[in-house]
Amino acid sequence: MTTRYVAPKGGRGTFRRISDAVKAASPGDAVVVAAGTYTEQLVLDRSVVIVAEQGQGSVDLVGITGSGHPTIVVEGLECALRGLLIRAADDSDTPAIGISGGAGLLIEDCVVTGSRIHARGNEAGQGSDLSGYGVTSVLVRRSKLGSGRLAAMHLSGRVRAQIEDSTIEKIDGIGVVLSGGAYLEANRLRMTDTAGYGFRLRGDSRVKITDSVLRQTGMAGLLLEDGSTGLLTELSIDKAGAAAIQAGGSARIELIDCRLRDAQASGLVVQDQAQLIAKGCVVSDSGANGLLISDGAQATMTDCRVDRSKYSAFHLTGSASVRLDDCLIRGGAEHGIHATGTSKVELDACGITDIGLTALSIVDEATVQAEDCRITGGTIGVHLESTAATSLETCSVAATTGTGIELSGSGYVQLNAVRVSKTKAAGIVIGTGASAEIIGSSIEKCEGSGLVVWSGVAPTVTGLRVNGVAKNGIYLAEKAAGTYADCDVVGTKYPALHLSRACTPLLRHVRIRNCDGAVGKDEGANPVFEDCTVDGAPMAPATPASAAGTGGAQAAPVGPVGTLEESMPPEDEKLEDVLAELEEQIGLGRVKRDVQSMVNLMQAVRMRQEAGLPAPPLSRHLVFAGNPGTGKTTVARLYGRVLKALGLLRKGHLVEVDRTALVGEYVGHTGPKTQAAVNQALGGVLFIDEAYSLAPIGIGNDFGAEAIATLVKMMEDNREDLVVIVAGYVNDMGRFIGSNPGLSSRFTRTLLFDDYTPAELVDIFEYHAGEHQYELSVDARTALSEMFQVLPRGEGFGNGRSARQIFQQMTERQAYRLATITAPTPDQLVSLEAADLPIDYTANS
Repeated sequence: MTTRYVAPKGGRGTFRRISDAVKAASPGDAVVVAAGTYTEQLVLDRSVVIVAEQGQGSVDLVGITGSGHPTIVVEGLECALRGLLIRAADDSDTPAIGISGGAGLLIEDCVVTGSRIHARGNEAGQGSDLSGYGVTSVLVRRSKLGSGRLAAMHLSGRVRAQIEDSTIEKIDGIGVVLSGGAYLEANRLRMTDTAGYGFRLRGDSRVKITDSVLRQTGMAGLLLEDGSTGLLTELSIDKAGAAAIQAGGSARIELIDCRLRDAQASGLVVQDQAQLIAKGCVVSDSGANGLLISDGAQATMTDCRVDRSKYSAFHLTGSASVRLDDCLIRGGAEHGIHATGTSKVELDACGITDIGLTALSIVDEATVQAEDCRITGGTIGVHLESTAATSLETCSVAATTGTGIELSGSGYVQLNAVRVSKTKAAGIVIGTGASAEIIGSSIEKCEGSGLVVWSGVAPTVTGLRVNGVAKNGIYLAEKAAGTYADCDVVGTKYPALHLSRACTPLLRHVRIRNCDGAVGKDEGANPVFEDCTVDGAPMAPATPASAAGTGGAQAAPVGPVGTLEESMPPEDEKLEDVLAELEEQIGLGRVKRDVQSMVNLMQAVRMRQEAGLPAPPLSRHLVFAGNPGTGKTTVARLYGRVLKALGLLRKGHLVEVDRTALVGEYVGHTGPKTQAAVNQALGGVLFIDEAYSLAPIGIGNDFGAEAIATLVKMMEDNREDLVVIVAGYVNDMGRFIGSNPGLSSRFTRTLLFDDYTPAELVDIFEYHAGEHQYELSVDARTALSEMFQVLPRGEGFGNGRSARQIFQQMTERQAYRLATITAPTPDQLVSLEAADLPIDYTANS
């Protein structure tokens, strides 16, 4: 091997131009280039190595303007570039480096800028076999590709490429394009700020990416089309301008331990006949769906997590199919899983928690088979409205704000060993037209009825246990039927069974215990009882159902459901004392001024009345607008006491309700429930928290409208004996007030509750600490103040509630710390230290 030397000023045995040294070189020679700028075009038509003598970036190689040729053309089998800065000549679309078919190039410790690396392979015989003669090979190592146009790298045809420990950034186009039979293996690649896709694969191209990061791509992080394939391991894609990964055609993509975060659109899009396999991956904070899968695409995901999607976490259309094993869906504004068309969902040992709408929604002709799954929180647990058969086995639904399970499609549904508990409404509702079988299941501690069977429905129910629900254990609507065998109904607050007119159920071996009545039966109901018992005593077949148990022929009483919390103020309380208590509240400066202004106005009105003068129009009803935990309930309670002290209310007590206390589950229940809540508040204040939920967006036929109409009428009928305060988020309350003309004319004053400042949150913390005889050390107070200053104030932030939660966590951490001390002193027992701060609280908020 011979070494050729190049320097800008030449010299004995030294070339002034790199191209001259290359022409003089033999295959295998090295060309060592001194520092400087060289404007020329190189053609490496033989195997040579070009090295910057003084290391990376010391040699600046610039192409010839207007030549229309790449700065470097590679034709040799084993060429190498080391330590060079390689720049395209001008703003044309000419590559900076062009690699011809069958050539080989190593790019090491280089910077390529201004245009792309374009490697072309032989298109003939393309496919997965990239071994042997005629395959173009490229290896990029410890290099930077930046400020390019169209792409940083373009690999077409039979090209086998590797990129290692390198960066691609600021590309006015696509990061890497692969087409034909090209193959790329990328390890420890960092790609940022591309105007287009991060990677785009077409034809039969393949990519394998490991331990790499893609950030801020203008479009999808990866786009796979045609028959391309991708294997991604430990890849992070952050802030993609569209989907993080999109696969179409017959593409196949496999992900292992990947993280897809903050995509502008969906995290994963799989369409056409594409296939996705994902293991151990996390998709979080997607701007649309976590996974959008359509057409005939297929996806299999194992041990994956999808968090906080702006749309449904999983959305299926067409004939797409998804199988999820040991996966978790958390948060999200819409559905957990929403399957439409003829799509298919299979779930095994999955969890869905805290979803904005429905955790599992199956409509049209879609199907679901779910086993050992857990649904917690959210609005509705399961909604099955499909014409196809569906099944849930050994699944649980808990703590939803609405119904646990809703069945309303004509397809056959089987619920086997399903448990529903602690829902704010009914446990299971079988809607008109549904066909259902319930086997060995349980419904516990729901705030509505346990099982509701709607008009004309005849389910088969075997081995159902209903325990501790707030209303009827089993509610059968008009003309409902079905068979109910070997069931237990225990501890209901209403009669165990409610049988509406013209219903014809067969109840066999039904055991009723400790319920507030056995059967409430409407006139015209015609049930058949076989071997049923009430508190251990037989229910005689000849005995009318209405006479069984403790009641007569009574339907379930209608009353307010939910939290009806009364707080009766002290007798003969002075206005000055109440206002002083308000003033002692932490923060709330704007609210305190508004309340004082209203007090002054009300006192003036009272003095005019005492003087025989007409009173100006005065509305005492208020809108409280602000985020959770800002003191709205506390101020509402004080406001009632203020009005009592002024002689404007008889009692001044507070009755706190939400949607569940006003809105019924069935036709005819909402009006009486709302009336009951208002009647309980007469003489005081009715406080409706999250009032905007009475007028949900996009739901025209909602019982909340009836609650609003009833409320408006009763406000008019009791205008001198009732004050109503509606509370909720600022944006939502404006929409709520505008939903009914009667509301906008009665709620003319809004009190804005600002978020607490960091200093106020510290004061709230110290208030709770003092109540429980704890003290903050100086260091702990400083650290706590700093925590509140950086604490994210997103949807999970609870203002004063967050301060209380942190206090509780610190006391727990202090207890763990003190457990290591043999005999803690009294000072140690009351002192909270900086070490007790929950260091992960910010990340979990």
